[in-house]
Amino acid sequence: MNTLDTIEVDIAVELGATTMPIHHLLRMGRGAVIELDTKENDPLRVYANNRLIAHGEVKVEDGRLSVEITEKIFKRS
Repeated sequence: MNTLDTIEVDIAVELGATTMPIHHLLRMGRGAVIELDTKENDPLRVYANNRLIAHGEVKVEDGRLSVEITEKIFKRS
């Protein structure tokens, strides 16, 4: 088996973030709206193992969502 086939990487895409008290979160019901710190056209943040690796944007094609990488973030020394 190829060594790269056994490496696991957690990928997360962040649309935005917010801070709110836990009691507000617990009172939210279905359909509640959470305001984020980003605007509609701001780039998404893509993380691999909790490390920022890229920025991207949402694409919709044939009813399917995807993330297109628009900028790679290189490791700084």
